[in-house]
Amino acid sequence: MTRPVRHRRTLISAVSLAALVALWEAALRVGWLPSNLVPLPSQIPGVLWAEVLDGIWLDVVLSSLSHYSIGLVIGSVLGIAVGMAAALLPRFDAAHSWLARLLRPIPPLAWIPFAIIWFGVTETAAAFIISIGVFWINYFTSYSAVRAIDDGYYEVARAFGQGGFSARLAKISLPAAAPGILGGLRAGLGQGWMTVVAAELFGIPGIGQRMMEASGLLATDVVVVYMLTIAALYALFDFLFMRIQRRVLRWQQ
Repeated sequence: MTRPVRHRRTLISAVSLAALVALWEAALRVGWLPSNLVPLPSQIPGVLWAEVLDGIWLDVVLSSLSHYSIGLVIGSVLGIAVGMAAALLPRFDAAHSWLARLLRPIPPLAWIPFAIIWFGVTETAAAFIISIGVFWINYFTSYSAVRAIDDGYYEVARAFGQGGFSARLAKISLPAAAPGILGGLRAGLGQGWMTVVAAELFGIPGIGQRMMEASGLLATDVVVVYMLTIAALYALFDFLFMRIQRRVLRWQQ
């Protein structure tokens, strides 16, 4: 995509977003939307500033980041390791394939009762739920990425005396599957944020708990502040990850 085209797309996106916010504000000003249920967009910056001054915003964001980071790392590492092992080791794949099919359709939120029983209402329980959602995304993307590698690469490796498991893993499987694995990691970033709020709804301090408190008081402006906070945090993580991904995969260019 050329730079002028990219700039034109950015401009169109910005104008569309501004038009939506303006329409939202106008709909409330003229009474098309109930002001007691939907906040004015122009009030949001002031509410955010009040949350920051009270110290609430930083506390809940740091708490959620703690759950998110632990769950993301555990789910990603285990998902990639188990997915690659299943793709490379036929006996391991056969041994656990039915178990994977049985557990995969169960959503992370369905594990909340067990998380409370096993870990109590603790940060460990939140990290456990987040890691489950992240695990399956990385498991299937890693599995698919490794299985999609052309067998010809392995034949060439054997011809050059690199037929051992470690050599194939380091010199063929990981480099060839890297684009797919990194794509799974990026999807896991978004899945983690979608799960973190739900994981905190049952009382663990964080953004989710703050949103529940605010919704109970019909403070919809506070709810919107934290919805936008999640969006901003995800955008930041995604931007940083894309920079890293571009650097790791620069050999593709």
